[in-house]
Amino acid sequence: MHPNPIYHVGTRDDCMAFARDTGFGILAVSDPGGAPHMAHVPFVVDGDRIEMHMLRSNPVARAARAGAAARLAVQGPHGYVSPDWYGIEDQVPTWNYVSVHLTGRLEPLPQEDLRGALDRLSDEFEARLAPKPVWKTAKMPDDLMARMMRMIQPFVLHVEEVDGTWKLAQHKAEAARLAAADGMEAAGVGAETGVLAALMRAAKPV
Repeated sequence: MHPNPIYHVGTRDDCMAFARDTGFGILAVSDPGGAPHMAHVPFVVDGDRIEMHMLRSNPVARAARAGAAARLAVQGPHGYVSPDWYGIEDQVPTWNYVSVHLTGRLEPLPQEDLRGALDRLSDEFEARLAPKPVWKTAKMPDDLMARMMRMIQPFVLHVEEVDGTWKLAQHKAEAARLAAADGMEAAGVGAETGVLAALMRAAKPV
């Protein structure tokens, strides 16, 4: 997280909603020996619980089975900001972004919970494809589904700490911030820069 508090404008609910809407992030843990591990995971938010699954052979899964604190980093739109866009002197390049970190205890779930966790995950994202019929694990042959499920394990992250950064040039004069948003949208150096430009235009000055 960026240390400057002016960028921490989202409430806990804002951060959790952002994570829920994004549904994908980087899960980081350390094994008992202190070695760091990361995994890219889709997930479902249920209150302060984050449901996910991983291959049993994933080092993150092995660390979690041994008991691990974990942090889930959820990245939003981000992009390079050229100092020339502000229209004022003595500026430097920077990178604007939105990101949320969820920290807590990662716990393995019983294997019998896996089927329900998989259905909840597919339900979450299949619903966004409406009116397409929702895909279910029941559409898979039972023997094939059972074989695939033996390779993965369900987990839940119990969220204890929530941090969010909305770095949107909200500390700049309005004209400079809007000009930078226009440059951001036109140049597109980053990811989802059109979304980021819209957030910059809507940002409240500080």
